[in-house]
Amino acid sequence: MSQPFRLPKFYEPYPARLSPHLESARSHSKAWAREMEMIEGSGVWDERDFDSHDYALLCAYTHPDTPAAELALVTDWYVWVFFFDDHFLECFKRTPDMAGARAYLDRLPAFMPVEPGAVVPQPRNAVERGLADLWARTVPAMSQGWRARFAEATRNLLEESLWELSNINDGRVANPLEYIEMRRKVGGAPWSAGLVEYAAGAEVPAEVADSRPLRVLRDAFSDGVHLRNDLFSYQREIEDEGELSNGVLVFERFLGCTTQQAADAVNDLITSRLQQFEHTALTELPPLFAEHGLDPAACADVLAYVKGLQDWQSGGHEWHMRSSRYMNGQAEQATPFLSGPLGLGTSAARIAASLAATMPQRLRSHSHRPQAVGPIAVPDLHMPYTVRLSPHLDGARERIVEWAHRTGILTAVPGVPGSGVWDEGRLRAADLALCSAGIHPDASPEALDLSTGWLTWGTYADDYYPAVYGRTLDLAGARLCNARLSAFMPVDTDLMPVPANGLERGLADLWTRTAGPMAPDARRRFRTAVEQMTESWLWELANQAERRVPDPVDYIEMRRATFGTDLTMSLARLSHGRTLPPGIHRTRPMQSLERAASDYAALVNDLYSYQKEIQFEGEIHNAVLVVQDFFDCGLPEALGVVVDLTASRMREFQHLVDVELPALAEEFGLDEEGRAALAGHVVELQDWMSGILAWHRQCDRYRESELRRPVGLPQGVPRRPVGLGTAASRLPRTAALTGP
Repeated sequence: MSQPFRLPKFYEPYPARLSPHLESARSHSKAWAREMEMIEGSGVWDERDFDSHDYALLCAYTHPDTPAAELALVTDWYVWVFFFDDHFLECFKRTPDMAGARAYLDRLPAFMPVEPGAVVPQPRNAVERGLADLWARTVPAMSQGWRARFAEATRNLLEESLWELSNINDGRVANPLEYIEMRRKVGGAPWSAGLVEYAAGAEVPAEVADSRPLRVLRDAFSDGVHLRNDLFSYQREIEDEGELSNGVLVFERFLGCTTQQAADAVNDLITSRLQQFEHTALTELPPLFAEHGLDPAACADVLAYVKGLQDWQSGGHEWHMRSSRYMNGQAEQATPFLSGPLGLGTSAARIAASLAATMPQRLRSHSHRPQAVGPIAVPDLHMPYTVRLSPHLDGARERIVEWAHRTGILTAVPGVPGSGVWDEGRLRAADLALCSAGIHPDASPEALDLSTGWLTWGTYADDYYPAVYGRTLDLAGARLCNARLSAFMPVDTDLMPVPANGLERGLADLWTRTAGPMAPDARRRFRTAVEQMTESWLWELANQAERRVPDPVDYIEMRRATFGTDLTMSLARLSHGRTLPPGIHRTRPMQSLERAASDYAALVNDLYSYQKEIQFEGEIHNAVLVVQDFFDCGLPEALGVVVDLTASRMREFQHLVDVELPALAEEFGLDEEGRAALAGHVVELQDWMSGILAWHRQCDRYRESELRRPVGLPQGVPRRPVGLGTAASRLPRTAALTGP
């Protein structure tokens, strides 16, 4: 059978090494698989299948320094997970049997108790038997925190197989953003990252396990592993198994391109994710260690974990090149000069060629310079929901101006260059009351004022940080500012420092009015939403200092924070006062619903703010620019991709509302009140998206005439041109002011 595409030239920055314990792992894992009844009699594998897949070779490559006993156990885990994947395919995906799949998956978490000594059920099949045996052999060596994290990763891997099955039943191919997100869960690489901790004998310290750097390392590792697997498994999954969850197919459908072009695009994304991994390890781990005061042993554990993830990347690639499970027949037909020598023990020799081949993309991402782009015409974006505006809009417009003058955000901070970012004209041009009136159409006048205040403060702060700290690359000053802001959001007390400027004064006022009626837990969650937004601005400043256009996946995921999604969605929930049934908000459909809405709104903002950010502010955090950089394409092509992403996220939102939420309501047995709360939450998100789009269409914040108006320009003084390339036109006026 001919291959559907030629395998691309991969980025291979680390040499693959082979464990000396390969043969003992092979012997042990085969005996274990027979004992668990995974080979003869399973109806899934026979001995020839098992031998040709060679899972011991995978583990010997991905864990080259692991002692023999631990390597044997890790190999058993991989035998189990691949058996589960094939067993689930034969029993439920080929059928398809959603009810049987649900019952099958519901039993498996009981075999992974976090608490020691818990009783587990009697296994009924090879998957349950293997899981019970592996869990009992593994958890004594690990902490309870690791057990909880690994159990969650295993549950995700198992349960999200239903997402794949549902898509097969519906004939639905996911959009790229949805696919990347879900592939991490169903693909199992976060699960593999947990086993790296075990194999390396280096648990990630609990105090940093959920930090951004460790999360990005895990996610970038996962994306590299999964997308690489998609390239090698495309033929088996698409042509034999009828799968629809494959990155090559996702890109092929989304971009409307050939299979070869889609495969090349997936490979480019693998390279970008691996370079994101390297960048995070080099630039974000040292400050993280200092911030949390980790001792040398804890730092060494994190670094051993990072090395283990690198070993997995290089070793996993070598295994894919050799396993009969995958499409690798043409892997050795690449140009010898570019690919380097092939065969066992030659991966190190390919590193230099790999680095040279990917250097242009890396240099392009670190060499952005401001450019004059001119206004762009945003096309008519897909919006199926009608905007509703609050009847209290006009009053909110005037009251927010009074509030802004009272707090001082329209006044420059003495002695702080660049702090005069707004005047009343800029505030009125932004018209954030209009945005609030759209996303909270049913709010009372007081609630609308509060929402408008938060939107105004957040937008002002978003302009303030790059103007004050970005121009001077003062990351230390920005961190100090963040620490000060947190002090104006107390949870268990009413005590605050004395505000020193409009930014602090505005936050103190809003927090007092918002958090006063809240319970402490609600205050804490709301404070976290604000802090996630302010912390994300530090990430933007760091990229700005490096002139680094972000990796596309990291950008989209951080964009949810920089856009203040959690904050503004929290305001909607406060306004309505609805409470979703316990546990339902943490489910995958609900999380996907909010992320789809968030990405739609953030991408809308990037389209409308492109000229403001790229030309007038020298920004690099814009989806259109990120797409231009990643695909090395022109503005029209990048605009088309971003517009298509907004449409695909909206279609995903509609699919979740129409198909997955009714099923979720059934699964949770929601009564009439619970279903009403769920429906109300959906309406909130619909209002949120339609209100944000309507605001972008109507406000003057992004119009070129407003962008060219200097802040504080008195009436009657001619406007001077501003923006890239206009400095020369201002020379005569500058000379007149300074004199000879």
